[in-house]
Amino acid sequence: MKLAIVGGALQGMEAVYLSKKAGFRTFVIDRRENAPALSLADDHAVLDPVISGKEAMRIFEGCDAVLPACENLELLCKLEDILSSSSVPLLFDIDSYKVSSSKSASNILMGSAGIPIPKGRGSGYPAVVKPSSQSGSAGIRVAYNENDISEGVQKILNAGDEPVVQEFVSGKNVSLEIIGNGKEYRPFVTTEILLSKDYDCKRVICSPGILTAEKEEDLKEIAVSIAKEIGLTSLMDIEAVDTKDGLRILEIDARIPSQTPAAVLAATGMNILKEMVFRKFGETVKIDHGASSYEHFLIKDGKMMTCGEKEFSGVRGPRIVSGLFGSDEMITDYDPEKGTWTCAMINRADSEEKLERKRSLCIGKIMNECGIDEFSDESPEMIR
Repeated sequence: MKLAIVGGALQGMEAVYLSKKAGFRTFVIDRRENAPALSLADDHAVLDPVISGKEAMRIFEGCDAVLPACENLELLCKLEDILSSSSVPLLFDIDSYKVSSSKSASNILMGSAGIPIPKGRGSGYPAVVKPSSQSGSAGIRVAYNENDISEGVQKILNAGDEPVVQEFVSGKNVSLEIIGNGKEYRPFVTTEILLSKDYDCKRVICSPGILTAEKEEDLKEIAVSIAKEIGLTSLMDIEAVDTKDGLRILEIDARIPSQTPAAVLAATGMNILKEMVFRKFGETVKIDHGASSYEHFLIKDGKMMTCGEKEFSGVRGPRIVSGLFGSDEMITDYDPEKGTWTCAMINRADSEEKLERKRSLCIGKIMNECGIDEFSDESPEMIR
């Protein structure tokens, strides 16, 4: 199986990592020479399919399938166009993506379907102001008064996007993936999302008991309901907060996510990408019940700190290394001669307690071997 992956940033790195675990060969395409997924792939090309469609098609014809790992709508539409007359399948649901890529549109859809989402503007403070078309933490602002909201709204309008204002909901941040074929839907397992100080994802934990059994089933039922509403024919990620008043769905993203599938694979043995490629609906999937974490670190100026995925996305020439500093695996640009480097550290254990001990030992080993005296692990003020 040879998979063409279009996009070499965070999602591209995730796609290559999962492909390697599935035994697939990978060919990554990105228009940037320093896109981090290029160094992880078996083959790569620096080109833009929007400009060089024929050259891209020659690559695609040597592959078994094409997986977009990007969020550029022009590029996604181009891929759909150039593959429309080909027998090479495009592993993407562009109609569902168009809905999920707009927070305004997806909130309207979920609200009309009775899906629990945060209340809109006028529900009190603090509130959250965010751009409709950005995913993750991009452009998010926490507002404590009307002036904060107005400033946040204006900034988003000036950037050419549509502002979304909602109540700030607090609780455990969770995520769930689901795949569909338009008729059948398979939700996977819940992961917990820990945030950096700028509300970016710094760590993913996958283990039993992140939610109660009842809430786990509720989240899966919500995921299936949303998938049916949009007629999902590929992969979708759902982000939610477990509040004192129940689950609240923050956003949906009908594309391959970063970080969470790798954590699911480490903890359970389930490869979401492999499931999506082969669409094994109705088959029994053997699930292990361990615990895992996927966490970003930045080492700089003699200090070690956790960091969000945007910081990690700046990694250059990364490689996958087993056993480094006692970890199970790292995706990293580490070099003993470098004073600044980053990594995504992946660990697995039989329980969360053992996982935390392994994490502490790995951090200690990095600090000892790299001569680091200071470690920081900051979270958003509102969550602290």
